[in-house]
Amino acid sequence: MLFVFSVLSSVFVGYAQQEKTFLPEIRGTVRGKFEYQPDINKGRFGVRNARFGISGYVTEHLQYKSEVDLSDEGRIRMLDAYVRLNPIQNGRFTIGQMRVPFTIDAHRSPHEQYFANRSFIAKQVGNVRDVGAAAYYKIQTRLPIILEAGIFNGSGLYENKNFWTDNFNFSTKLQLLSPSGFNLTLSMQKSKTGDVFTYMYNGGMYYHAGPWHLEAEYMLKKYEKGAFPDMSAVDAFICYDLPVRRLFKKISFLCRYDYMGDHSNGIYGPDRKLQLSDAERHRATAGLTFSLAKPFVSDIRINYEKYFYSKEAPIKISEQDKIVVELMTRF
Repeated sequence: MLFVFSVLSSVFVGYAQQEKTFLPEIRGTVRGKFEYQPDINKGRFGVRNARFGISGYVTEHLQYKSEVDLSDEGRIRMLDAYVRLNPIQNGRFTIGQMRVPFTIDAHRSPHEQYFANRSFIAKQVGNVRDVGAAAYYKIQTRLPIILEAGIFNGSGLYENKNFWTDNFNFSTKLQLLSPSGFNLTLSMQKSKTGDVFTYMYNGGMYYHAGPWHLEAEYMLKKYEKGAFPDMSAVDAFICYDLPVRRLFKKISFLCRYDYMGDHSNGIYGPDRKLQLSDAERHRATAGLTFSLAKPFVSDIRINYEKYFYSKEAPIKISEQDKIVVELMTRF
């Protein structure tokens, strides 16, 4: 009798574990923050993200994900909507809407960001989601190599109904990983930006070991036929984690420098010249992050951002010196 009970228990436990594998997983990220700009003596509260997503497997090799942001800078947006085939252990094929494989910082989800506000590379230049197909393969050696490549419509999810093209966008990305914590990333992307095609080249590296994270990234954006001057962007930062006990798991001390040159979104003006979208600027950011204990990933981020413009540069209302206090949780 005991033997029969043991066998049945093993069967049911195994079945439950198998069923659990195929149960959908619901995840979410919410970021609320307060910003104050001393130059204009004004502040504001905001909900930067309210993301909810569902993902899982329908078979051992077929995966899906759908994620929506109910407050992406105040708008509702579909972020990811794809099906992924995992035919081999280190390879996968994805079709649908996804983040284009490009850069280091732009690929971080909100709960993975080091600072309250993204770098210029991640926000103004490299933040691209599109509908298409992408392949991923990891070469397992002493220094693992990850190869990614994809082709995309260039239309996004919402302009896809009557969109047809004979000139697809494409993106490629290569990562060299080191067991010592060193990562080298090279990527290239061709995309339709507004009214013109652009070509972007990115190279970056980071070192993560113990309490230290050091990272630097450079991007060059070129416009077809010289329609606008080449644009360069830089992001470099240092983070040191100090483990603590009780309420917080750790306190992170951060310092960042980032830069972007004059940038155009590729829209022609009345004079048939590309318009300036973002003026050249430098920014220095100092930050403290208080990471709360598990079970959820929750951070209190406190940042001060100092901007530097030329005297003639047009300055956007929200791109000025500011203090940011943000509470983020991932569940």
